[in-house]
Amino acid sequence: MKGNLRETIMGMEAEKGRWGLIIFGMLINLCLGTIYSWSVFVTPLTSYFTKTLNQAVTASDVLLPFSVFLAFFAITMPFAGKYIEKYGPRNITIVGGILTGLGWLMASFATSVPMLYVLYGVIGGIGVGIAYGVPVAVAARWFPDHRGLAVGLTLLGFGFSAFFTANIAGYLIVSYGVMTTFRIFGIAFVILTILLALPLKFPQAGWKPVGWTPPAPVAGQAATCEFRREEMLTTTSFYALWACYFIGCLAGLMAVGIAKPLGSDIGIEAGLATVLVGVFAIFNGFGRPVFGVLTDKLTPRNTAMVSFILIALVSLLMWQMPTVPVYLLAFVVLWGCLGGWLAIAPTATGSYFGTCDYPRCYGVLFLAYGAGAIAGPQLAGFIKTTTGSYLGVFPYVMVLAVTGFVIAFAMLKPPKAH
Repeated sequence: MKGNLRETIMGMEAEKGRWGLIIFGMLINLCLGTIYSWSVFVTPLTSYFTKTLNQAVTASDVLLPFSVFLAFFAITMPFAGKYIEKYGPRNITIVGGILTGLGWLMASFATSVPMLYVLYGVIGGIGVGIAYGVPVAVAARWFPDHRGLAVGLTLLGFGFSAFFTANIAGYLIVSYGVMTTFRIFGIAFVILTILLALPLKFPQAGWKPVGWTPPAPVAGQAATCEFRREEMLTTTSFYALWACYFIGCLAGLMAVGIAKPLGSDIGIEAGLATVLVGVFAIFNGFGRPVFGVLTDKLTPRNTAMVSFILIALVSLLMWQMPTVPVYLLAFVVLWGCLGGWLAIAPTATGSYFGTCDYPRCYGVLFLAYGAGAIAGPQLAGFIKTTTGSYLGVFPYVMVLAVTGFVIAFAMLKPPKAH
């Protein structure tokens, strides 16, 4: 009967095997999330283009491939969503993984920063945009009973990526040069994502875990699977969630882009600054399951308000007291809250709008991430170029966090039933 369908995953009962899909999704995101190591590439790329190729570049120039990558990542998500349903999670992940690897690989042949925008930013970003939503959608389908935790664990790999890849990249850059590092990463990502994609699949329609009964909807609120993407776009809840997601991502992606250079500016030795990028990535990674669980327990609205309070407080501290201890605290919180928003938003999408059209619904919401990817690093680069310091970013981030808190408090609520 519908609702009692029996499924197996890799030869195991679905209730056990589905945890294996979380691990595969986590590892796929570990590859895709290497973009978060970009700050490690900033100084070597600047040196390569200025000293080796005799080209003048600014902080904004070198941060822009990072922004272009994230923007095309976000833009691709809404278009890729419907194809996940049509062609299946395995095939879409393979296509996305190949494009991601090609983006890194072809970037190694760039002879100018604008070439990096296209080879790395556009091609690599499209690849991640195609593949990124697949493990999230798979987790949301297989874990209706623990959606926040499952989505958070799946996305942990994306945030945790820089812990591994920043240090690997640092070693490879010193040993072989920055362009060879791009080449090595590209080849590795093609191979790994193809292999890791093979077990991915969706459950049959109507499947649910043994012993789990879907909770009854609150009176007046939407029931599960009620909203298609077009219907979601008519709700106030969507726009409130989009605005909050944008602010959380702007603050976090700004922190990702400037972590190493700002650390060096305030007196941290360059090698240690690279290591700290990896440390921050731990908090970015664990921010996802932690905030995912909080979203399950406290509701998306309350969890969003907690994140904005944290962002505002550390931005104020960094603005007023730019010391090494404050830098460590601020970037731990900012990276952690970025990871948190990458769990809050997809979990809220499933909770507010259901899972029947989840890939397309979350794909549109994910444009907020792309907008934050453009605004955050470019705001930081502009302020660095005009003032000589990244510190001027933090009062703007503080004001935005306060704005996000107000939006969450007033508007971030489940939509009314049709």
